[in-house]
Amino acid sequence: MKFKAEIDVMPLEALLDPQGKAVSASMKNLNLDEITNVRIGKHITLFVEANDEATANSKVDQACKKLLANPVMESYTFTLSAQ
Repeated sequence: MKFKAEIDVMPLEALLDPQGKAVSASMKNLNLDEITNVRIGKHITLFVEANDEATANSKVDQACKKLLANPVMESYTFTLSAQ
């Protein structure tokens, strides 16, 4: 079976997010004072071939832990859907 994974990687809440801070500051220049505390991460889409959803889930989790996210600085979440 083929599964599609939608992965979101975000900086940990306790860490400074320079990109997010710069965007937050720019919101004031655009008269969007209501928007604050912007956090910027990355979105990754990939496909995985696996016999079942549990195996696909395990493979995507391994990819996130070993390559796609830095667990010291980032957290991740993902969803799987059969294709």
